[in-house]
Amino acid sequence: MNKAKLKKALGLVTLCLVLVGFIGFVEKQNQLKVYQGFEVDLKAVSGVYFVEEKEIEAIVMSAFPELKSGLPMGEVPLAAIEKRLSGHPFIKSVETSVGQKGILKMTIHQHEPIARIARPMAADGYITTEGLIIPTSPTYTSRVLILEGAFAEQLMDQGSVDSMPELMSLIRFVTEDEFWSAQVSELEINKKDDIRLHQQVGKQVIEFGDAHDIESKFRRIEVLYKEILPRKGWNAYERISVKFKNQIVCE
Repeated sequence: MNKAKLKKALGLVTLCLVLVGFIGFVEKQNQLKVYQGFEVDLKAVSGVYFVEEKEIEAIVMSAFPELKSGLPMGEVPLAAIEKRLSGHPFIKSVETSVGQKGILKMTIHQHEPIARIARPMAADGYITTEGLIIPTSPTYTSRVLILEGAFAEQLMDQGSVDSMPELMSLIRFVTEDEFWSAQVSELEINKKDDIRLHQQVGKQVIEFGDAHDIESKFRRIEVLYKEILPRKGWNAYERISVKFKNQIVCE
């Protein structure tokens, strides 16, 4: 091996030793730290907090009574704290970290409701952006699309929309469009293939069918709004349906 290569190899070895030593120093310093308390960084969802900071604090203090000032940071159960808080129905994810002054920081992200399942004889529930179904908050209400009907109530017992994944596409289509989110007040879901749209304007309930071919169906409803109802009157028909391919049925 020539001198240049030997010098390069020795340099790499030295660098590795320095890095190992630095990592060991940092770990030793962390072990020497003692717990001084915690702080909660709770991320809002559209300005709303479905779980409150004081509730998080109460859970941590109750579940981990050993968290007292002076506890060596190496004995702080970070993974257990994350797991315990992740079991809260409104918490989507938890990240814990230790600051230089021995402060445990908990960064908490909430689930985001995208629709609400309304049940006349039982408690309501939210559908999250991930398709999970969680209970409503006793403190805050989110103004989202309302779902009702026999099949919508069944989803509450299942805990997710996995049995009808196409429903999420329909919900997103309605809620992400400025016009349709203002016009469609409710989805009535009696069966997978029996969805009905309730409107803000007009007394008719629109028979939508299943949650497939969504864009085509809404284009037909748009034709109804722009060309048919202005001439015939908004309450001219008792029944309106777009559930059949390439058809608008008005009776």
